[in-house]
This record gives sequence, structure tokens and C-alpha cells, in this order.
Amino acid sequence: MFFHTIIRSFLLASTAHAYWKGFNLGATLPSGACKTQADWAKDFQVLASLPGHFTSARVYAASDCNTLATAVPAAVAAGTSLLVGVWTEDGAHYDAEKAALLAAVQQHGFDWMVAVSVGSEDLYRGDTSAETLASQINDVRGMLWSVGAGAIKVGHVDTWTAWVNPANNAVITASDFIGTDGYPYFQDASINDGYNVFWQSVTDVGSMVAQVKPGTPIWITETGWPVGGGAMGAAMPSVNNAHMYWESVACMYISGSFLPFLLTLLVLGLVSRDTKNFEIS
Repeated sequence: MFFHTIIRSFLLASTAHAYWKGFNLGATLPSGACKTQADWAKDFQVLASLPGHFTSARVYAASDCNTLATAVPAAVAAGTSLLVGVWTEDGAHYDAEKAALLAAVQQHGFDWMVAVSVGSEDLYRGDTSAETLASQINDVRGMLWSVGAGAIKVGHVDTWTAWVNPANNAVITASDFIGTDGYPYFQDASINDGYNVFWQSVTDVGSMVAQVKPGTPIWITETGWPVGGGAMGAAMPSVNNAHMYWESVACMYISGSFLPFLLTLLVLGLVSRDTKNFEIS
């Protein structure tokens, strides 16, 4: 059957050889209703029951749908760690996101957190400037420091094309980690070229990061292959191609001098970027 709520998996290895592997979870049910604490608990239970015993997840917002207020208690009870997203667009929304994150830390501590991503693909969309985003990253970091959570990494997630653009170097400088998204499908690559196209994007990001802020961790935060929809050049969507991509990218990992640690976050769910065809069954 389709597992609607969990859409992306990841593997994160730190310099200390600690690993996190998990999935991205949306804050709403298929009906559009916001998840309750019981819904989050069910998600975390399913994660742990999957082959590989996943005990981490990424959430995209802090205040939307009361994400942290309902997800964190369930995560703490389940022993699940969260990569937390903070939306940056709109001043009032950003303030609400920070307040929700602060409340969660004040109530539950911060052992449940993997890291915080301030924004997601803001640079790709052109919704903000690199300087503004860098300031927000530093702002969130300062807030965490003020409550004793300074050990938590604070960074940003964006497309690989945004990271290799020198105009965005201020965000690299401000970030404790670099979350990079890459989709060979959207680069018109055939499934046979998908592996090489994907890892070339990671290499390109690594080269830029090495120039701007050497030693900054690079986390692969989104990738995947659709099971349906239209072709993109030589990229053909199908269940078989999605399986091949999963086998080649998700089930294998590489290490190199430009990657102090590796996080692989694979988009395999119902909603990915602007298509519903990234899904597993």
C-alpha cells in the first residue's frame, strides 16, 4: 500500500561516525487535516518498523499545523530525532516559527534535535537574498545559544544549483551544514545516467563549499525519481526507474575528502517539489 505521510529518506553520518537515517514527514494527513500527536506517534512507529529501523525524520516547519507542539512529544516518546525546518518567508510567519522552536526546546530540551534548517529552497525560488537568509540563520543560532542549545547545528537546505552560485556564498558562510537537493530527473538525465549526474551535483557543491568555508558538512537533503508523470528529456518516469534509482543512490553511499559527513535524503513520496509522482508502495 502507499505510505502517504513519509516521503523522503535520509542517511546522515557525522565526523564522529554517528549516523541518522530517516524520512521526511509532512504535517498534514492525506485529507489535508493537521496531524495530531497520535498521528505523529503512528508515523514514528511505522518508521521504526521498516527494514532498516529508521529512528529519525525531517519536518519542514515549526509552527505550521503546530508541528513541533504535536510532533516533538511523540518523537521524544518514540526515541525519534528530528531535523527541524524553520520557514523564513514573511516576518510574522518567521517569528511564529522561531517562537515554536523556542517553546519546544524550553519544554523538551534539545536532545531530540538532529539540526535546524532555516528555510528550504528559498534561494532557488528567489524569495529572499543571501544576505537576509544568512542573517536569519545567525538569528536562529543566537536564539538557541541563549537557551543552552548552542551545540545544535543551524544551516540551510537548497538546490545544488543555488549552492554553486557565488551570489549565495553568504549563506554558506553562515551555515553549520549545507543541505543540498538534486534531481537528475529534472536535469533531463536518463536513468542510466542518474547516479553519475546526481553525484556530480554533490561534487560541485562540495567544491564551492571547500572554497568558501572549508570543512562545512554537506548533507544531501533531497533527491528521487518519479513513478509517473511526463518525460523530462531522456528522463522517463516509471516504477522500475524509481526502483533503480533507489538501488543505486539510496542503497549505496560514497565518501570523499570534500564530504566530512554524508546525509542522503531521498524523495520517494507522494509530494515532491511540484509533482505528486514521487511515491513508494
